Amino acid sequence: MDMKKIAIILACLAAVPVMADDYWDEYDYATTAPRRDTYAGFRVHKNEKIAFKYDETHGGNSTIRKDNWGFGAVVGNRLTDYVKIEFETLYTGVEQSKRTRDFDYDIWANMFNVYLFREFGGAVAPYVGLGLGFAAIWGDVDTNAGNMSDSVFDLSFQAMAGVNFALNDRIDLNLGLKYQYYGEVEHKLHGDTYATTDIDATELYFGAVYKFGIK
Repeated sequence: MDMKKIAIILACLAAVPVMADDYWDEYDYATTAPRRDTYAGFRVHKNEKIAFKYDETHGGNSTIRKDNWGFGAVVGNRLTDYVKIEFETLYTGVEQSKRTRDFDYDIWANMFNVYLFREFGGAVAPYVGLGLGFAAIWGDVDTNAGNMSDSVFDLSFQAMAGVNFALNDRIDLNLGLKYQYYGEVEHKLHGDTYATTDIDATELYFGAVYKFGIK
């Protein structure tokens, strides 16, 4: 994703709270809606050039970049008026051929996220967040030297910024931008490390949650 596109998205996110605060103050939404602090829902990720950086130990390298989709589920809780925590599980992957090599990767990441947010009018909440967890990565690479099928359970982390929209006291919509480092998988050939693949992505995401906690 280029910097111009990121700047436009962030400018839109920054403008939403100002407009929302005026609108929701008029209807006094914050004073009439009960707090529902626990939620569960889904999230869809649009990968902007997710990068699979394939590097041979004694040879060349290649980077697979492809726009694709990922999907997942979230469950969380609002601890205070400014902090919420969340568990997120998500899947993404890619299959592509490049330079006489066939690549096939699957990723299943499980993240623990912490968010700082501020609500405007009880309906719109811009936020920033950090996540830490583990990703299971399966990599299958077919080259002239042979086929390598390997897997790893590696540390993953992410940073997020976005806006949460309360449609009503039960349903929220979420829109954001994030960077995630998924991890690295080693490819073994005849018992030795032949290559490694390092995986990260800048992603747009959107989703919806159902709030069922009442306080």
